[in-house]
Amino acid sequence: MSDTSDRRFQEQLAVYAEVAVRIGLNLQPGQQLLVNASTDAAPLARLIAAEAYRAGAELVDVLWSDPGVTLARFRHAPTESFDLHPTWRGEAFRQVGERGDAVLYLHSPNPNLLAGQDPEKLRLHQRATDRAMRPYNEARDRQRSNWTIVSVPNYAWAASVFPDLPTEAGRRRLWEAIFEAVRLNEGDPVAAWNNHIADLNRVLVHLNGRRYARLHYRAPGTDLEVGLPEEHRWMSARFLTDRGTPYIANLPTEEVFTSPHSGHTEGTVAASLPLSYGGILIENFGLRFEAGQVVEAWAESGYETLMGILATDEGARRLGEVALVPHASPISQSGLLYYDTLFDENAACHLALGRGFTFTVDDWQGKSDEEIAAAGINRSLTHIDFMVGSSEMDIDGVRADGSVEAIMRGGEWAF
Repeated sequence: MSDTSDRRFQEQLAVYAEVAVRIGLNLQPGQQLLVNASTDAAPLARLIAAEAYRAGAELVDVLWSDPGVTLARFRHAPTESFDLHPTWRGEAFRQVGERGDAVLYLHSPNPNLLAGQDPEKLRLHQRATDRAMRPYNEARDRQRSNWTIVSVPNYAWAASVFPDLPTEAGRRRLWEAIFEAVRLNEGDPVAAWNNHIADLNRVLVHLNGRRYARLHYRAPGTDLEVGLPEEHRWMSARFLTDRGTPYIANLPTEEVFTSPHSGHTEGTVAASLPLSYGGILIENFGLRFEAGQVVEAWAESGYETLMGILATDEGARRLGEVALVPHASPISQSGLLYYDTLFDENAACHLALGRGFTFTVDDWQGKSDEEIAAAGINRSLTHIDFMVGSSEMDIDGVRADGSVEAIMRGGEWAF
């Protein structure tokens, strides 16, 4: 049965667009909206444009990308050209940050798109993209733009998640999993999201009240201590722009997170799930840290890509995020490996290499970039999440006086 002939699917897709615009973005009347979308996501992009105009958008525009065009470049363009990035894309996002407009990312990944391609091309391509996006990313971290990410299945992604299903059946099954993950199947999705955010906020109140100096992670292959800035604060994915607009950056989201101190990570960590990065899978990998910096890395596959990430800049070898997710999260309990960070990071505790978050420091609005860095927040062009949590993960919080308290036991909250 095709998408267009399935009335129930079309109804769910319309609700998905409404949730993305009204709950995720919380688009405000008079705002402009920039949609960043793959051509695979065109049907949803059109529904989102209509919903955005109903919400009072002044202007909606779409920046399109096409996986076939991307693959053609990697196959045929010379390596030295991958340090180039279309200047108009970066300029469009820079203007969004300056004006306080909204951005909606329609994410439609192909985990194996660039399998077998030159890792050096990927490294240069990602570095050029990160450089072009830096002005907007900095404005976004200063909460000058409301934004959200939602996902759209394509056949290649569905085939990775459901390799034993026929193509169309696999894509339909992936749609069903996404609708479930973003709470569209609840009687009242808005109320369901408000209740979920309230649950996350209760965890935030507890963690922010403890003021841990560091976290100690223990699991098979992992014995890691991560220091936290003295002025850190824990956050969930519901943010507030500098104009007072609340929004939810990721749909779905199950995490609470903060930024670690860039110089205070010691020990070894083993990834618990594969990382799909730029169409290449990095599998069975791990890192060893000394004085906050990665000094050793290994991977069963995708090693060159992993090393390319670490070579982005000096900050790429340091952590920018620690995020806690209970193993009982709905995405984890689905039993699916999505091969996509947006979903897999909400199935497991995760860390991120690279850029830390300005807004995870107390009173960050009044601090300069230099003061934020002095507080311990990492600077980098990149920000790459990777999963470390499992049902075997124990995490302790260590307070400044040396006392130790259980945060997680067997992957679940211990408080």
